[in-house]
Amino acid sequence: MESSQAGFDEYEKFVWRMNPPRVVIDNTSSETATLFKVDSSNRHGILLEVVQIIVDLELRIRKAYISSDGGWFMDVFHVTDVFGDKVTDPQTIMFIEESIGSSHEFSRRGVGVLPSTEHTAIELTGTDRPGLMSEITALLAEMRCNVVSAELWTHNMRVACLLYVTEEATGGPINDQEKLFRIKESLCNVLRGDKDSKVARTNFATSITHTERRLHQMMFADRDYERIEDEDDWDHNGKITVEDCDEKGYSVVHIECKNRHKLVFDTVCTLTDMQYVVFHATIDTDGPRAYQEYYIRHIDGCTLNSQAERRRLIQCLCAAIERRVSEGLRLELCTNDRVGLLSDVTRIFREHGLSVTRADVSTRNNKATNVFYVTDAAGNPVDVKLVEAVRREIGQTILKATEEPLYTISRSEVQETKAKFSLGSLFGRPTQMLYSLGLIKSCS
Repeated sequence: MESSQAGFDEYEKFVWRMNPPRVVIDNTSSETATLFKVDSSNRHGILLEVVQIIVDLELRIRKAYISSDGGWFMDVFHVTDVFGDKVTDPQTIMFIEESIGSSHEFSRRGVGVLPSTEHTAIELTGTDRPGLMSEITALLAEMRCNVVSAELWTHNMRVACLLYVTEEATGGPINDQEKLFRIKESLCNVLRGDKDSKVARTNFATSITHTERRLHQMMFADRDYERIEDEDDWDHNGKITVEDCDEKGYSVVHIECKNRHKLVFDTVCTLTDMQYVVFHATIDTDGPRAYQEYYIRHIDGCTLNSQAERRRLIQCLCAAIERRVSEGLRLELCTNDRVGLLSDVTRIFREHGLSVTRADVSTRNNKATNVFYVTDAAGNPVDVKLVEAVRREIGQTILKATEEPLYTISRSEVQETKAKFSLGSLFGRPTQMLYSLGLIKSCS
């Protein structure tokens, strides 16, 4: 049996190498968008990899038509830049062509996987509570660890956090096994708190999966999708249904919800990691509402035959959509980087009764640009006077309340991003390329 499976895997690799992904970028067929046409022999996860490449470049998928029946993958994506214009930058187009085409090496990795040789990756999950991020960063600062990058999500009273840290003294990864044990034990104690009845988890990753995909996986493993109310009550963002298509042998997932950036990634990521295969799909996110329809089967070829399985899928998709919906006031910190900055800022938040519901911490060129979403301790909107007090203590010029960027960003930000796409950074130094794209972030 094992010999037969090994032979099948080798045949699959052979077919994949003979039919690597091909991408055609068409700027003439549509007046409003650039068409990315991708075709190749099919394998599980290829759709997610393509979507991931597109959204990591801050491009918007306006429409998509997906078909992968008969072992062949053929997709058409209608894509624009953040201003709603066609994608015309030659270096961006070159990167997309090279990135999608290079996946013919037949690896099972996700886009953006990088060995953890420059830092130590720490994964945390536990029960959310006010001040938790401040406690975590204060502990790491006390143990002489420098936070290189961090991203934190909260949902349904659970928290998932991915931190990249280095030794303060050396600037490199933490190699002392005794110190790693102390860090893990101390962080678990912080996550558990005094009353946490649910298990807190702290792990060290040996390789770095795409950060946002890993956060989805962590929260899914932590079962943050479990809720008391019925999924039919999920109507503040939209509605999800799962139906049978008996004549074609598929299960059909319908999703309607408020549109936002990376929505398609979140949906496809969840379907992929739950081991569902998308055979056909139609996606329309060209407006304030998004409509997605997926014809799926389980990876073993079965449809969703039980009501329990359909209910679980709906719950998981609801959770995936909600995790990135940012509750609270958006505060953006931009200042010169220094050791202990994150610990100091989150301590000031905690002292003023602000709770961080989501955070994205990064720096470039010794400049820290950190985004926090904050509420009061009860999860309610923060008082304006509190925000002003926090700004006065941190610095009114470096901490500002900003609007959530839904569809556009400033042209100066786009030019800054485009400037990073030099041929050297794209192909000569893959680590730096991943950093510049935000797949692996460099910050303090």
